Amino acid sequence: MPEEYDVVILGAGTGGYVTAIKAAQEGLKTAIVEKDKVGGTCLHKGCIPSKSLLRSAEVYSELKNSEQYGITANDVSIQFDKVQARKDMIVQQLHHGVEQLMQKGKIDIYQGHGRILGSSIFSPIAGTISVEMEDGSENIMLLPKNVIVATGSRPKTFSDLKPDGDQVMTSDEALNLDELPKSIIIVGGGVIGIEFASMMSDFEVDVTIVEYASSILPEEDEAISKHMKKTLENRGVKVLTNANIKPEKTQKSDVVTLVLDGEGKEVEISAEKVLLSIGRKANIEDIGLENTEIETNNECIVTNPYYQSKESHIYAIGDVIGGMQLAHVASHEGLVAIDHIKNNSPSPIDSTTIPRCTYSRPEVASIGLTETQARQQGYSVKTGSVSFRSNGKALVFGDTEGFTKFVINEQNDDLLGVHMIGAHVTELISEASLAKLIDASNLEISETIHPHPSLSELIGEAALAVEGKAIHS
Repeated sequence: MPEEYDVVILGAGTGGYVTAIKAAQEGLKTAIVEKDKVGGTCLHKGCIPSKSLLRSAEVYSELKNSEQYGITANDVSIQFDKVQARKDMIVQQLHHGVEQLMQKGKIDIYQGHGRILGSSIFSPIAGTISVEMEDGSENIMLLPKNVIVATGSRPKTFSDLKPDGDQVMTSDEALNLDELPKSIIIVGGGVIGIEFASMMSDFEVDVTIVEYASSILPEEDEAISKHMKKTLENRGVKVLTNANIKPEKTQKSDVVTLVLDGEGKEVEISAEKVLLSIGRKANIEDIGLENTEIETNNECIVTNPYYQSKESHIYAIGDVIGGMQLAHVASHEGLVAIDHIKNNSPSPIDSTTIPRCTYSRPEVASIGLTETQARQQGYSVKTGSVSFRSNGKALVFGDTEGFTKFVINEQNDDLLGVHMIGAHVTELISEASLAKLIDASNLEISETIHPHPSLSELIGEAALAVEGKAIHS
């Protein structure tokens, strides 16, 4: 007979395992089905390994420029095998920690590929899970009261330009390079592309970014996008926008040659490696959706604000439902789903309260609406910006690149958006997140006492700048 559960989660990525812990805390008998390792893409192929490599690249850059601090560092070099070893050690440590959390929560883990079955002898409704075990043993049947699909996503590719794992890569392969290339073309100027561009540039790789849109980081405030482009170009990165790649004309030899169609004429560019960072595709194939009434749109599962699909006992969270494909979003969606299962009356997530971060050099962090988005939605806005150059801690730290920008509703002083570029802004954005959550005005933020000297003073200064009353700029 099938093993019965209150909740079975397909996928043990960040969204899946956080949801499982929440379910266990709520007293629900919980199981996870995962064909790979717990931790998923974020831990093993995304957030954590990429940030480890970015940190190593940042340290290398700092050591090369240490004379500005009065420190001479001779014979600074990259030992890339040790860079990768450090990354692997961090991933292994966190992976072990997640496994311990599963044990602590008494969460059963089935190592295999899970598929949702339709109505059968086991259940009159769809939702029984058949687990094809990785060890080749007989399939195991799980009978849950609720299912949560958290199968994540994978990198998108071109039909005429498939990754070969060597010359043409996705982020999966790029994170596991044995050695650094001399040159690389990064196709896509979104978050993943910019992070890799920053990392490779700091590792002294010749970098070219190719972006189809008119700007890199096209989802960010226009001022942020322009500043990032200028900063990368000052570091020697070539940035090509409004560039349409012709994947079918790609040539491979000792280098990879791409053909771009820009403004009516074709241009060839070449590099040792090509990284495709053109977005991610939801993993919804071969998980049994055809056995259910679940609806999809744009190759993603359709849910209501509580993450229920059309089958009310089957939920979906994270990258499989599209939207903001971020680990912290998937986790919070899972918390909402469990609270809904428990009838705890959760509040739907407001997308304008979700922080977005790019861990490049300089970092980018934002929340809420850009100035353009706010105006397009009919708001009358006022803005305020302050430069890192006016901040004492930034000067001490030795990195005055960037600024903080507030977008405020002129009618009632509500905070519509905060946009930051500069050192450590991915940490600073949390204050803006809290301010957005509690609906603080720019006046209330400006009256918050910030320690001196600290980068956090930039938040208060930007809030004052909206009214033309910034103290230090």
